[in-house]
Amino acid sequence: MALSACSAVGVHTSPSNGYLPEGVTEESAIVENLWIGAWIAALAVGVLVWGLILWCMVAYRRRKNDDGSLPIQLQYNVPLEILYTVVPMLMVGALFYYTEDAQSKLHDVSQEPDTTINVVGKQWSWDFNYVDEDVHEAGQMAKLDGKEGAEAELPTLYLPVGERVEFVLTSRDVIHSFWVPAFLEKLDVNPGLVNRFQVTPNQTGTFQGKCAELCGAYHSQMLFNVKVVEREEYDAHMEELKKKGQTGLLDTGLNREAVSDRDQHLIDEIEGTN
Repeated sequence: MALSACSAVGVHTSPSNGYLPEGVTEESAIVENLWIGAWIAALAVGVLVWGLILWCMVAYRRRKNDDGSLPIQLQYNVPLEILYTVVPMLMVGALFYYTEDAQSKLHDVSQEPDTTINVVGKQWSWDFNYVDEDVHEAGQMAKLDGKEGAEAELPTLYLPVGERVEFVLTSRDVIHSFWVPAFLEKLDVNPGLVNRFQVTPNQTGTFQGKCAELCGAYHSQMLFNVKVVEREEYDAHMEELKKKGQTGLLDTGLNREAVSDRDQHLIDEIEGTN
């Protein structure tokens, strides 16, 4: 319990949402409701089971006048067997229904997004193609040397607050997973397969993102920032990328050899010290 508490350092949690990280999208409520509902159901079942156990311990305890012989042994109890077979099936069915309902809502991409961003996973960083603005941001692997300021060098994904954003996920090499804990959802980034999901950020701020799928030696350094800003700041950042010459969209094809000079130098530096 003490070690699990360490995961909450720097993360805003609350009993009202089941101690999940504070969700910053409109879709976060779907995850929170499923999470809290599942825990309420599990607690109800737990209380029932604990109550029956205690009742059996009290009602059928050995008494002073018992002769020590065993009670009558029954081989079958059909009503009881039907009960503990059917009830768990109904419980699992209910959990499956509500989970599938939540997942369908989270993966619904039928609405027209306000902004479309192609997120490209690569060993071991991220590229962001802002499709509507025709600009891009090329990410570099995080340098985790224990010194302050590492976050400033991470690729930063900009999102406009209050607008529906569609993420189009592709991979250059192996399976990755696009995860922003503050979104309360993540999705695999598979080579040769395009995955999509949409979110509507409802809070401004800077949040952390990472790869949630073990993807190689430097998986832990596959980090990025997410900045949710007002539309004016978002447009200003798009103009800044254009002025830097980062126009057009980066290639999203499979290419395991596409390692930047900086990333290769960092890999060589790390491997040289091990």
